[in-house]
Amino acid sequence: MDHTNLHETKIHGSPAFPYSVYHGRIPEWMPSFPLHWHESFELIYCDSGSVQASVWGQTYALHAGDLLVVLPQAVHSIQQAGPARGSYFNIIFARSLLMGPQGEPCYEKYVLPFVTGQRTMKSLHPAGSPFCQAAAPCIRSLIAHREESSTSCELMVKSGLFLILHAMTQHSSPVQEDSRSLLAYSRLKKALYYVQSHYDQHTTVQEAAGRCGFSESYFMKLFKDFTGKSFHAYLIDYRLELAAGQLAGTAYRVVDVAENCGFHNHSYFTRAFRKKYQMSPLAYRKAAGAEKPGSSPGQPPP
Repeated sequence: MDHTNLHETKIHGSPAFPYSVYHGRIPEWMPSFPLHWHESFELIYCDSGSVQASVWGQTYALHAGDLLVVLPQAVHSIQQAGPARGSYFNIIFARSLLMGPQGEPCYEKYVLPFVTGQRTMKSLHPAGSPFCQAAAPCIRSLIAHREESSTSCELMVKSGLFLILHAMTQHSSPVQEDSRSLLAYSRLKKALYYVQSHYDQHTTVQEAAGRCGFSESYFMKLFKDFTGKSFHAYLIDYRLELAAGQLAGTAYRVVDVAENCGFHNHSYFTRAFRKKYQMSPLAYRKAAGAEKPGSSPGQPPP
């Protein structure tokens, strides 16, 4: 069965100009973006309302004007903030866009430390905070010119990104965390892949811990720190995300959607789905407007 790729490899923009600005609305356009990571820099700017996002297991509430910084390879997600609705923009750009000619020192001095994990900064920057004040004018300009950014505004885009990078450098610090901890977090990605490929099967903590080379107790503690959830809660949430996609994008029977996504007890599926989405699976399908029979299974966005 198809599944969501947690390691996003999509090229944003084009190979020659790897940069894009996306506009999202939750829940009108999508219920959420599940956990994933990529090699690019990402800035999430809340335009109106409220959204919730997580970075390395830490959950943040973003309100209008707030900015979230997602460094390369950071595991992150975006969800609805309770009953609230929110509009936001994702500005995603590859590090190659900031490269100069060979031998030019700025890339290695200012960009590479963020990529290799040698330098870090806070993720959430509320409206009015020093970094947000420095970066917001560039952010708003990039959003305003997002339609023509790679056709007639390339210089404006690159100049804006360099100004943002300058502000990031000023509001960052060298990483002090033990390298063993970073290695452990990296190995935990194997557990996310395990869920991705076994979500429709009987899945245990013991098996997931073994994939990462950890004892069960250490795995459970590390996984909770990493994702903000227990392994079981993360697995159920992942299955529910897939189920919501199938309910919205296919005409499969609700009982078949439950089976497809690893719920072999229909009553439990209904209770879990109602708890997450505040409505029954059938009501969710009606609200989303399911497609005609013959559609391929829907999946949550990468």
